[in-house]
Amino acid sequence: MSEHVRPLDLPAPEILARELGLRLPVFQDIAWAGDTGSTNADLLARARSGVGAAKPWLLGTHLQNAGRGRAGRPWQNRTGSTLMFSCAYDVHLPAAQLPALSPLAGVVACEALRAVAGPRARGLCMKWPNDVQWHDAKLAGVLVETTRNPGGREAGYTVVIGMGINLRDADVLSRALGRDVADWTQVQAESDRQPDAADLVCASATAWHDAIQTLEREGFAAFKHRFDQVDALAGRPVNVLEKGDILLSGTACGVDEHGRLLVQTPEGASPISIGEISIRRQA
Repeated sequence: MSEHVRPLDLPAPEILARELGLRLPVFQDIAWAGDTGSTNADLLARARSGVGAAKPWLLGTHLQNAGRGRAGRPWQNRTGSTLMFSCAYDVHLPAAQLPALSPLAGVVACEALRAVAGPRARGLCMKWPNDVQWHDAKLAGVLVETTRNPGGREAGYTVVIGMGINLRDADVLSRALGRDVADWTQVQAESDRQPDAADLVCASATAWHDAIQTLEREGFAAFKHRFDQVDALAGRPVNVLEKGDILLSGTACGVDEHGRLLVQTPEGASPISIGEISIRRQA
């Protein structure tokens, strides 16, 4: 970390919640906890109960002690090291279109963080389906989950989008995980702006809200060009893995109109759906 860059500090939960409430008038409920099990799980449980204010909702926490990554992997943090929050939105889409919400959330999060960091922070990109990276190191993880709203098919679904942005400790995390991990201090070192935590949360929450409305009207095809602008894998050799086994090798070549990754092989472009599948760049 550059000696001229200080890690972004998190204000007290009640102060951050109050600031977000002033800056996010479209959100009907905003809360920030000192600690909780999982912000995604909390919002999903609330949506399934059918109790509470109209959406959107936002819930953040300084400490998450039962967090989950993709495929249900456990994920934890220490207070102040990660900016963690989840947003819940109503969405009216056919069930077959719901998987597009995952790459959508990653594209839009990357765009939002670029907007906050400024034009010099072009190293922000997205690895399909939705990891936000700083160059080739993971900066933020995104988890998208949906549940049917009480009240039948016409009530639609709730989509909960959770994100954890590493604020510090990249070196420690990289050593512990055996792979490159980034944090926001590295972005700040190349940025011409010094945002605060509320800036990052507001930009992402607002962008997701707007993007979901566009998805409902126009489908994921409206985001294909935007995906291309942040795509970390474009033109790169990749292996498609399932439980550690290589299912497919080829070259990443964007996404289709459903948000599926396209992998070019000698037999043609194969669409890859979101699930237990992981993507790894070839050595």
